[in-house]
Amino acid sequence: MKPAMRHLFPVLLLLLFAGIGPARGQTPSTVDLLDVDLQLVLAVDVSGSIDPMEARLQRDGYIAALRDPFVLQAIRNGRHGRIAVAYTEWAGPLSQTLVANWHVIDGPVSAEVFANHLSDAPVGTGQRTSISNAILHAVPLFRKGGIRATRKVIDISGDGANNGGFLVHHTRYRALENGITINGLPIMNNRPSPLGLPATENIDLYYEDCVIIGPGAFIVVAETIGSFAAAVRRKMILEIAGITPPERRRHDGIVPAQFVHGLTDCTIGEKSYDLFRRRRLQR
Repeated sequence: MKPAMRHLFPVLLLLLFAGIGPARGQTPSTVDLLDVDLQLVLAVDVSGSIDPMEARLQRDGYIAALRDPFVLQAIRNGRHGRIAVAYTEWAGPLSQTLVANWHVIDGPVSAEVFANHLSDAPVGTGQRTSISNAILHAVPLFRKGGIRATRKVIDISGDGANNGGFLVHHTRYRALENGITINGLPIMNNRPSPLGLPATENIDLYYEDCVIIGPGAFIVVAETIGSFAAAVRRKMILEIAGITPPERRRHDGIVPAQFVHGLTDCTIGEKSYDLFRRRRLQR
């Protein structure tokens, strides 16, 4: 190497590597993350108690909510003006499907892309009801996708109590440990499952006492499958805005879900299924 080039070589190396690597105070794991106001997993029940028509109505309810102008306005009103959404379907312990992975929604165009994806994807089905495994399936999703969220929420909709997998009132703490809130959208469905398993009475109280957890956790009840779309729309607006609805207040104010105990038998689903199974074996 010529003497003149020998002196220039350190300068050339400095110029070559300038700008490579994280800026001061940043790490390689955070430098490329996209900031959003909310990271939301929509976890939807497609177990046997939900017939194909009802499953389609659920899917259509989420699609309509994603296209709703008030939902889109709530997204725009956030600090970053965008949220990230993933959509899963669940039934029994081994029936968990990621229908749509993380998609950033920042306006009508991106919302339409996600809505069209949901519209085109087949609607699943399965036996048993494992809310606990739906949670275990959803929690790791938050560590993927290159997204950093101010708030993280799993939004679970369903019409029955947990009757398979782990106990849901224990499993929900896995979400809490990871900084994730679980909200609920219980569907009031008094019809037995196709196999004859009886419906869960007071499914709204079960979701409130045994499923939801975390700061600001709440439920919105769908009184019938026909009112599901309106309930989804309202719930998504509240979640995006970070608002807890006032009607979920108890005697001395809003009680965080993790401190509500003893009001509901959180193993009612497991007990009901075990009794149902033993009766069938006796026939």
